[in-house]
Amino acid sequence: MSIFVPFKAYRPQQKYAQNIASKPYDVLNAKEAKLEALDNPISFYNVIKPEINFSEDSNYYAPRVYEKGKAVFDDFVSKNILKQDSHESYYVYELTMGNHTQTGLVGCCSIDDYFNNTIKKHELTRPDKEEDRKNHVRYSALNYEAVFLSYPQVTDIDQLVNITKKESHLYDFISDDDIRHRLWAITNKEILRKITALFKTKVPKIYIADGHHRTAAGALVGKEFRDSRNGNLDDKKRDNYFMAVVFPDNQLKILDYNRVVKDLNGFTKNELIQRLKNKFDVVTCATQYRPESLHTFGMYLEGQWYKLSSLPDSYDDSDPIGQLDVTILSKNVLEPIFDIIDLRKDIRIDFVGGMRGLSELEKRVDIGDLKVAFSMYPVSMTQLINISDNDLLMPPKVTWFEPKLRSGLFIHDLTD
Repeated sequence: MSIFVPFKAYRPQQKYAQNIASKPYDVLNAKEAKLEALDNPISFYNVIKPEINFSEDSNYYAPRVYEKGKAVFDDFVSKNILKQDSHESYYVYELTMGNHTQTGLVGCCSIDDYFNNTIKKHELTRPDKEEDRKNHVRYSALNYEAVFLSYPQVTDIDQLVNITKKESHLYDFISDDDIRHRLWAITNKEILRKITALFKTKVPKIYIADGHHRTAAGALVGKEFRDSRNGNLDDKKRDNYFMAVVFPDNQLKILDYNRVVKDLNGFTKNELIQRLKNKFDVVTCATQYRPESLHTFGMYLEGQWYKLSSLPDSYDDSDPIGQLDVTILSKNVLEPIFDIIDLRKDIRIDFVGGMRGLSELEKRVDIGDLKVAFSMYPVSMTQLINISDNDLLMPPKVTWFEPKLRSGLFIHDLTD
């Protein structure tokens, strides 16, 4: 069963919350983050992407960069922009995007649950990205950003969360991407005890939704800290835990994660379409095509949209990985036609998150640097859980969760 505990968060004072809150570190690059923070000196990008304070030719992974992030954090604390709560709490975090609302609990997971596979993974981590996040924790002894996790919905937990949402909130603001963020604190000792107990008794597994690198960094560096003092889980030290927001699985929204390819690998348009007909029913569309069901794809090529419907013998629905549309596209299109084998390393393919819309695919192709785009049907939480439960790994760039957490609204101190 799962270990989930409250903590004393560092949080911005209410008047600073909207300005300090930033998108997660991996949503945009250093140049984009620098522009967003340009007129906002308290943006949390200064902490999670401290490279924005250095020239573009700097080594973004040098010790001084991580030290800068911690120095900015300390400055925010000294100016009372950030302040640590005096009592351990859970926090209720609600995000609303359009007509979709999801509500999670902010707390801390056990690093041991990561190692004993109670926290389930579905992606490989890249060593360079993992090391970068580990250094942020090493240099600060803080979890700057919560990881985004999910658990099988539990009605008793929902009821306790809904009780809290009737009380006064800590924050209520709309971010620059039109997402509403609301936060409440749970300080009642009996409710805290009940939530902790419910995770121990009714939540057998927790699933990483978004943040494999941050999860790995939080667990691995927590273990480094614990081992350095010869500690263990029973000593209740904060380095036994890493910060997370956990959402019930029935509330999460996964968007499509689309593919664009730089060339046709020597084929003409007509030759490509003929090759595709070996595995798909190909139909010309009058407008943009967004897949409405599994095993269908949109293709944008030379100003024209097509609907690709997988033929029955082109996939294996009994295989948790084989039934994924990203696998079907790779096995039937990207590998045999375009010779794109390694999605992590091949520079001829790029990926476009669903928030950018199908018009972004058209734009990328129409300007001429890319030749063809494929729109995908989103992966479901059922598929993600099935793969995780079978200890399998998804291909790269499969899940795009929205809305995303804002960073800077809560921070976990590993030394407290």
